[in-house]
Amino acid sequence: MDVAHPSAEATIAELAPAKINLALHVTGRRADGYHLLESLVVFTRFGDRLHISRAARDSLTIDGPFAAELHAGQDNLVARAREALRAAARHAAEPVAIRLEKNLPVASGIGGGSSDAAAALRCLNGLWRCGLDNKALAELGAILGADLPMCLAAQPLIARGIGELLEPVTTLPPIAMVLANPGVAVATPAVFSALASRDNPPLPPLPGRLDFRTLVGWLDTTRNDLEAPARLIAPAIAETLDALRACGAAVARMSGSGATCFGLFATQAAAENAAALLRRTRPDWFVAATQTLTA
Repeated sequence: MDVAHPSAEATIAELAPAKINLALHVTGRRADGYHLLESLVVFTRFGDRLHISRAARDSLTIDGPFAAELHAGQDNLVARAREALRAAARHAAEPVAIRLEKNLPVASGIGGGSSDAAAALRCLNGLWRCGLDNKALAELGAILGADLPMCLAAQPLIARGIGELLEPVTTLPPIAMVLANPGVAVATPAVFSALASRDNPPLPPLPGRLDFRTLVGWLDTTRNDLEAPARLIAPAIAETLDALRACGAAVARMSGSGATCFGLFATQAAAENAAALLRRTRPDWFVAATQTLTA
């Protein structure tokens, strides 16, 4: 996701991909209250998009299907990322106009806000010629949120700790999937509060060879520990998972703390057909067929 250095008139675009927790194990809790996690994370070709150009003054505008759910003020994570990088720059960073195309549901377990901020950091680091390497960007991003380092990487990985310990996974093939959200809000703190156990077994080792069938078999031995409490809070999650299975998903699971769910399919055509069926039968849901990004 390297960014070219545009001319003064150019606008550059950067993908902010959806972050999907294929498996998420809660393995403990630190003294400061942060939960310890182990998660296999992938990113998708579908996501938000940032459009950035040089300007006479800073601005942030938001459009897209889910624009109404976000404010474009200084507390927006994209604006905070812009200012954090500007403060870290070794030279003056000129004003920029940022347009956020919000295609992902807000606060829905797929890292939309964190991915948006990560895209802003990646893009502006190139535009402003800050010269920060991946490690320095990740350290800066971690100040803004625990998910920022993995969203900056935007490739298959295993995340441990509170999300800051990242191990790239280079053997994962592209995976066809359908994302579905029933349009219910689930507060992350409430999901963690409803956890029955915070000290659960870690992820099993990944197989050395990962094709679709092997991945599905491995996922059958894993879980999302946040799914059960989230389903208690929002029963529509269970309906969403059932609908994905009824469309032929080989695996159906909730991502993050919900309420977005995903279904994995053997082919992109099968995923597209399933998404089309869901849109016809659940027109009020967010539904997207996509494919994962590889390393």
